Amino acid sequence: MTSLKYRLILAATLWITIGMIAAGFILSDVFKRHVINQFYSEIYEHLDELLHETEFKTDGPPLLKHRLSDPRYDIPMSGYYWEIKRSGNVLARSASLAGKMLSIAADTPTDIGTHTGTFAGPTGNVLIAERLVWASPRDPPIRFVVGTDERHVDDVVSRFHGILSWALTVFALSMILGAALLILYALKPLNALRTSLANVRTGASRKLEGTYPLEVLPLVDDLNALLVSTSELIQRARTQAGNLAHGLKTPLAVLADEAYRIEEQGLPQSSATILAQCRKMQTQIDYQTARARAVAVRSVPGTVAGVRKCSEEVVKALRRLYGQSGVEIAVDVSDGLLVACDPEDFNEMLANVVDNACKHAKSHVRVWCHGLVSDKTFNLNVEDDGNGLPPEAFEVVFDIGERWDSREAGSGLGLAIVRDLARLYGGDVNLQKSSMGGLCVVLALPAALRGDCQ
Repeated sequence: MTSLKYRLILAATLWITIGMIAAGFILSDVFKRHVINQFYSEIYEHLDELLHETEFKTDGPPLLKHRLSDPRYDIPMSGYYWEIKRSGNVLARSASLAGKMLSIAADTPTDIGTHTGTFAGPTGNVLIAERLVWASPRDPPIRFVVGTDERHVDDVVSRFHGILSWALTVFALSMILGAALLILYALKPLNALRTSLANVRTGASRKLEGTYPLEVLPLVDDLNALLVSTSELIQRARTQAGNLAHGLKTPLAVLADEAYRIEEQGLPQSSATILAQCRKMQTQIDYQTARARAVAVRSVPGTVAGVRKCSEEVVKALRRLYGQSGVEIAVDVSDGLLVACDPEDFNEMLANVVDNACKHAKSHVRVWCHGLVSDKTFNLNVEDDGNGLPPEAFEVVFDIGERWDSREAGSGLGLAIVRDLARLYGGDVNLQKSSMGGLCVVLALPAALRGDCQ
């Protein structure tokens, strides 16, 4: 998919290129016409000079009183020629002209004035100007012909083409560069808007901020209003989800109490069935409530949590719980790392993972994360020195309500909620063998570039 910026630059490049090519052809044609006219003007001057320097005699051929002022007519095959002839016979010619006569049209009695044309010469096509002069009405006219090789015109035009090509190329490149800079400058507000949206998405800000032109400002205002409205709707849905969970807990407690009464009445099998179903319903309620809450918070812009701060809070609480069991919990997290996640959800994920590690550890649990503030994602690792899990159990324990060891206490819901929360925030959770001998839980989450929580 091509971006709008590259499309505009490509369109401007094509248009400028086509314009420069068309301009090149037009300028070349205009210049060639101008050069030809200049050459003919020079030929006319030499023709007038030739007539002025010619002395007519009644009993002999015309003679030149002086040579023409242009020395090129004295250089053999220079491409500058003149010739005087009558009835196909040469009366006089320039020193530059040797060999056959200039090939021109036949005489006609009505030829008067100056005629031009292009005829074959000794060194190629020649631009010719011709004038007829009648010495007497009885005699045929005398033809004065002055010509210049067309190659001289081509040489001038060729040099002009070289200069014109370089000039138009440089001008086209400057125009393309100017158009590109203009397009980039015109699209700068859209880039700023995209950056602002990215900040909202990653939790760096709660609304679109910045200065925008009048054409973009209404869009920014509408988006900010939409963000506010969405946040209010999400908070309302979150509250309703909590109310639903709270409303179902009481009926479930009543059903469980009735199950115990049925057991006292001598129906243990029926009681066990009811209690098992109640536990399943409670598990699903807890899971779906956590999921709905995460979806709601994930959609609210500006949710940011500090990794080190939240990790220390969770570890501080669990040290009190597992301090007497001899389990030591170490924290090694880089400063300044921010996760694009609601602090409460991040605490819940981390607390579930660290709590599981403490339950299965022999004596040590380590929470560590080594990353850079500029990273887009980072991994938070929780390791223990317990017995760990076999590789075939790495995915089973993420199923809702599943536990690898049924003898262990718990609902089997913790890791399932952790993975679901992580994926809702654009991250994931994976298990691998720990270097400490036990299990390593790798919590991958998207990073926020900046925020208020440190």
